Amino acid sequence: MPAKKRERKSPAPKMPPVDQISVQPGETIASLVEKWANTGFTAKRIARACEIYWKMVSTPNCKKFLALAGAMVPVGMQQVVIDLIREGFIDVLVSTGANLTHDLAECLGFRHQQGHTATGQMKDADLYDTRINRIYDVFMPNEVYESMEDFVKTLDVPKDMPVREFLKYLGKTLANQPRDCILKAATEKDVPIFCPAFTDSGLGMQVMFNKRGINLNHFDDLQEMVNLAWDANPAGVCIVGGGVPKNYIMQAMQFSPTSAQYAIQITMDRPEPGGLSGAELREAVSWGKINKDAEFVDV
Repeated sequence: MPAKKRERKSPAPKMPPVDQISVQPGETIASLVEKWANTGFTAKRIARACEIYWKMVSTPNCKKFLALAGAMVPVGMQQVVIDLIREGFIDVLVSTGANLTHDLAECLGFRHQQGHTATGQMKDADLYDTRINRIYDVFMPNEVYESMEDFVKTLDVPKDMPVREFLKYLGKTLANQPRDCILKAATEKDVPIFCPAFTDSGLGMQVMFNKRGINLNHFDDLQEMVNLAWDANPAGVCIVGGGVPKNYIMQAMQFSPTSAQYAIQITMDRPEPGGLSGAELREAVSWGKINKDAEFVDV
């Protein structure tokens, strides 16, 4: 049966061809990503994200906000964040309490361990009996929390302060520790760290148990975040994961004079369930969180 002939009702759009790239011996990552710009799917989006981040870095006075969710420190991305801070690629960091907890653990001398998913090998019940905590295929010894408790007990911290100042205090306290960490780097470079769900973390639990009466003023942090967004012209946002850090930045962008002019989101979540972590960046345009003429990409 012959194929059905389709009548062309309008001229076909003139589109550039997809490049069939080749990888050369000794090729740099930068060169490879540049080639991805002329391909498709996720590779093209990664290239676009790199292009947008470079514009954020090279645009005068652009304030760069990074939202950090997911188990980025346990999986080995701690030094990447440290380098971004030290190289001036981040001006404001918003993180989950969990990432800061694991950051502190590494700084205190503990290492996350390469493990497995507990299927067919050591079961989770066995891990519990050996005092090992599992984060997918990464292990962490439970003694981390015992050491963290001892550390928190030594802190001579004011009773009333915003969370960002408490985290800055931690960064100063850790200055003489031999291992590097995000808290130290941010304090040295005067990059504020916001943690709107600080109590939802192992470190937050240790502070609650061992520093009774301390009042970490989250509303002071919120006001400062809005002030930073208000003064940002332009503003650039990079979101890793989503969740509370994403919303904390994006709700503040509603108070930025131009909303976010640049935005990147890296997530594995889907938009259909309606959760924030999977919400596409273009949705934020309707809220006034991202400028309608902004450059943005979801990866």
